[in-house]
Amino acid sequence: MKTQTFLKGSFILFFSALITKALGALFKIPLTMLLGGVGMGYFGCAYGLFLPIYALSITGLSTAVASLVAKEHGAGHIQNVRKIRRTARLLFAGVGLLLSGFIWLFAVPFARSTAADASAAYAIRMMAPAAFFGCLAAVERGYYEGLCNMYPTAISQAVESIAKVACGLLFSHYVFTHETQVLAYFPAGTPILPIAAAAAVLGVTLSTACGVLYFFFRNLGGDGLPKAVSSSASLSIGSLMRSLFQIMLPVALGSFVTNLTSLIDLCTMMRCFDHLQQTQAAALFQKFGAVAAESTFPALVYGAFSGMALTVFNLVPSVTNMFGKSVLPCAAQSWAKGQKEAVQKQLQSVLFLTALIALPAAGGLFCLSDSILTLLYPGQETACRIAAESLRSLLPGMVFLCFTMPLFSILQGIGRADLPVKYMLPCVAVKLLGNILFLQIPACSLLGAGLSTSLCYALLFGMTLFSLCRMLGMSLRGLKPILPLCYAATMSITTAYLFRNLTRAMPLPVMLLCSVGCDVWRCIIVAGKNGEPPARGALLPNGLRLARSSPVAEFCFLLLFSYIHLICQLTAFQNYDIIYGM
Repeated sequence: MKTQTFLKGSFILFFSALITKALGALFKIPLTMLLGGVGMGYFGCAYGLFLPIYALSITGLSTAVASLVAKEHGAGHIQNVRKIRRTARLLFAGVGLLLSGFIWLFAVPFARSTAADASAAYAIRMMAPAAFFGCLAAVERGYYEGLCNMYPTAISQAVESIAKVACGLLFSHYVFTHETQVLAYFPAGTPILPIAAAAAVLGVTLSTACGVLYFFFRNLGGDGLPKAVSSSASLSIGSLMRSLFQIMLPVALGSFVTNLTSLIDLCTMMRCFDHLQQTQAAALFQKFGAVAAESTFPALVYGAFSGMALTVFNLVPSVTNMFGKSVLPCAAQSWAKGQKEAVQKQLQSVLFLTALIALPAAGGLFCLSDSILTLLYPGQETACRIAAESLRSLLPGMVFLCFTMPLFSILQGIGRADLPVKYMLPCVAVKLLGNILFLQIPACSLLGAGLSTSLCYALLFGMTLFSLCRMLGMSLRGLKPILPLCYAATMSITTAYLFRNLTRAMPLPVMLLCSVGCDVWRCIIVAGKNGEPPARGALLPNGLRLARSSPVAEFCFLLLFSYIHLICQLTAFQNYDIIYGM
């Protein structure tokens, strides 16, 4: 069977993530318009319980299966490869059933203790079967990833996304259009919003079942491996189970701790805003108006934060995480051969690719958060205003998270999956303390959860990077190729921000601003005089023209050219051309 290289696998998963996230936005945006901020609070409550459980069981499972399969497949032990899948299927089907039962049984106590509303239990219970289907799908994805075949993972994710959009929106819309018939099945006085949110969650659960169904039909045609031959190196089922858990537990605990940030927000935000309503009502009224006095205001704030701001926040890390998914087996092979220099190059490459996407994305979202959220969620002015302020405070954390996840993958590949768990515990403590401190202050209450999240991920990135560089015998100077990207991102952000200020009085389309920022980013990175890379000592030499830019964007850039040119000449990197030697 022909395997895929790191770069090819990365791009397969990268484009799959783009499609998945586009479909995810196509699901979340209309759903938010249907449910509103309060309804999204019920929807987010189900995810608040499910995501830590999902991370604890499924995230580590896929990595464990992929690692064992890659090792045995590299040694030519086809019999063991297939035995790993059979063992993992049986073992984690049972684990998935237990997790589903746990979610179902503890839905009501969890809803009462976190959302202070037992109605949220409907959505939580609809999420319960997803744990079972998620475990089955994770085994199959890990199996094919271990064989360096990323197509099944990519296709299954697309299938799940399509099913989620279709089923989730259809079910939720049905509840609203058949309200009388639906409420007849529930106790008298049950509000419609929790039921509609539960219907949307049921669509998400059915999408995970569709992912498992895809693998069922995919496996009918075989896995592409030759017929197994009996080998003296055959592994016992007991040893396979131990190996799976030895790899899975540290990775799962690391993912669980990471998802604790969402659980912390769920447990603190609504209660803190409820407390502010009772103790700081005048300050909230001055900041938010009459809506701050409504009983649903805490759910509105949490729904805007989790359903709008975090939805946009998670788009970029979920895409860049595909680079880390592909670098893991490469780092594991290089480390096993004692090739530290190869791992260093992989570290530089994955961080460079991540920076190429994360930095301009964060800058664009910072400059255009209000416009983007208004464009995505029309008719939700109050929720968009709340979400935009929260999103801006989340963006530094988004950049650090994008950089951190590939570092985690490399640590897992070199056999130190325990370190992310150790580093994340103090970071989660920072997140909790930050929420408790900032959310109690009315002036920065909307920024509180975002600021604490950014501090959490900044500390996590620093600790992980320092540890990894020390293990690889690599100084921070080895990361110098990323600096020009940081500089270019700063210039593009500055251009977009200045251009926006110059045209603040006009109804400026969002895409025009994005075009200006992206054109400046592109010209600094790829364009130079006569189409060549910029010369040493200057990023914008005389005579620079935009590469393949639109006339409108070029005209806008020329308006600010002299100002940007001065900044570039004063602060240009002397070793910018190091990029082109990679």
